[in-house]
Amino acid sequence: MLVAAAVLPHPPLLVPALASGAAAELDELRTACSDAVRRLHDETSDRLFVVGADLGPRGWSFAPWAPGAPEAALGLDVPEPMALPLLVGAWLTRGIRRSFVVVDAELDPAECAAVGADLAGSAERVALLVMGDGSARHSVQAPGYVDERAGRFDDSVAAAFAAADPSALLGIDPGLADDLLVAGRAPWQVLAGAAAGQSWQAEGSRTEAPYGVGYHVVTWLPAGPAVSKAKVAR
Repeated sequence: MLVAAAVLPHPPLLVPALASGAAAELDELRTACSDAVRRLHDETSDRLFVVGADLGPRGWSFAPWAPGAPEAALGLDVPEPMALPLLVGAWLTRGIRRSFVVVDAELDPAECAAVGADLAGSAERVALLVMGDGSARHSVQAPGYVDERAGRFDDSVAAAFAAADPSALLGIDPGLADDLLVAGRAPWQVLAGAAAGQSWQAEGSRTEAPYGVGYHVVTWLPAGPAVSKAKVAR
């Protein structure tokens, strides 16, 4: 049964060794991610799964993203070469016992939901750390250049996270997400499947797009008296 979940972005600049002179620019986001992982770890669970899409090159460490940097600063305790979303998740959870779930980005919403349901049913108390960026088309400086639909898309995703609404996440259109270069669609829909049938409340919900890429941070916990509101900053 799912007892807690956190959603985080995976920009490599979250890792100070990769950020170089730009490290301070993401200090607030880095702190929010660390706080979300700490909150997730505070919830007693039998299994913690780090979930991310199988995108781009894979590595044992961040070396492919930081040519020339000392390997000692980039190493990670991962069981096999992994794509960037899972490597950033590994860095954020270093020192914590966890398993990794590699999600095929081509899975449709129903297939993603089935993966999530299987994860939720794998132990009595399960926690998920879900790694995934929003649209990479928020500005002319963005990796995918600008698309006027990007803002509306990530605003709707932010609303779903702030409302702790699994059905809204499951309703994300894969075709639109692909057009907008969304890396998090499939992992988010794995979360939707894991969280289905339960009531949730959101903590620390925030969305921003500092480099033209949508970054979402939120923690979902079983429903209680207080529900957080989203902070949207562009």
